[in-house]
Amino acid sequence: MNSELLAAFDYYEREKGIKREILSEAVQGALRTAFTKRFGEPEGLRVEIGSKNGEIRVFLTAQVVERVLDDSKQVSLPKARVSKPTAQLGDMVEVEVPPTSFGRIAAQTARQAIAQRVRQAEKEMLYDEFKDRAGEIVSGTVRRFERSDVIIDLGKFEAVMPSTERVSTEDYNPGDRIRAYVVQVENGAGGPRIVLSRKHQHFVRRLFEMEVAEIADRTVEIRAMAREAGYRTKVAVHSANDKVDPVGACVGMRGQRVKNIVKELNNEKVDILRWHADPKDMAVEALKPAKVRSVTLFPERKAVLVKVDEADLSLAIGKRGQNARLTAKLLGWEVNIEKDESAAEKFQSDVQRATAATASAYGLSEADAAILVNSGFREVEAFEGVSAEDLAEATGFDLAKAAAVLEKAQQPRA
Repeated sequence: MNSELLAAFDYYEREKGIKREILSEAVQGALRTAFTKRFGEPEGLRVEIGSKNGEIRVFLTAQVVERVLDDSKQVSLPKARVSKPTAQLGDMVEVEVPPTSFGRIAAQTARQAIAQRVRQAEKEMLYDEFKDRAGEIVSGTVRRFERSDVIIDLGKFEAVMPSTERVSTEDYNPGDRIRAYVVQVENGAGGPRIVLSRKHQHFVRRLFEMEVAEIADRTVEIRAMAREAGYRTKVAVHSANDKVDPVGACVGMRGQRVKNIVKELNNEKVDILRWHADPKDMAVEALKPAKVRSVTLFPERKAVLVKVDEADLSLAIGKRGQNARLTAKLLGWEVNIEKDESAAEKFQSDVQRATAATASAYGLSEADAAILVNSGFREVEAFEGVSAEDLAEATGFDLAKAAAVLEKAQQPRA
């Protein structure tokens, strides 16, 4: 047993990096437990393991008596005086337990203790190695599925990507190589638990830091970000250096930098825009390419009202409201988007004025004048080169009415 124990200590210290002091303490603790289970709880129980020869020695404190009835608690006077020559009856002395009464148990217990402590030490070492990597991106291989969670092999250990951290538009298969963001590293009873995510918006942030040198060296900063994983991400960037175009730096030459990020995100759309401190300017920037007519802020409730032309309304809101939601997340304000009625009212007023002027100029009814205006004949110049037949076809007038209108249009104006 002695040589086996030393060999085990040497092997695990050399191959696993586990110090023999740690293993020795584990064996001593296990032997104390095993001895107590067999012989009760003697006083002063102590276990020693020789550092050079691996010899296991067990000591306990026993009372010196004339006649020994319980050798786990009592010792005869002659035996007591071997370890303590001045011992007297009734004294408490430390004596060694004979190997014959403990040898087989010691060997079995030592093996179990070493195996258990090695497993525990390996888990502790893995945790120490990985605990500071939260917030990083790691690469691994999909190994299996546990319900809807994905188990990913990272080499020395496995990580889990819970269903809540998966991207709904992505499918994974065993053997796939994937990259993911380390959300947290927990040291549980079963060992370290590494939680990964491809859904977290910081996954996109780390991709930008890896791909864009200007972000990595802080020349360009990501000031705000909003993401609906699998569909669209908005990233607002800023640079304190006036000579650096933050958007251009992130896009890269011929768009290569952002293309690499989009590829990693399985073609998720990524909008890169310039950050503004003013919420009004930020709202206008975030809703592009929709043209914003006006922005009204309500600071007391952190809300913003954006008005756009009717033609831009669906573009500003986005499919199923996605563009509006992402803009709200980016600003940290409630965003309401409405049609700009003032533009429609102005257009209607212009049409009404043009209709009235046309009816007066050509002696037409309001209805006929409206037809003429809506057909594009508002100004005299519009009639140049137009025949009565052309005008009749465009407006639906009969030929005589069309000719009369042309005749008045060609008369000199005062």
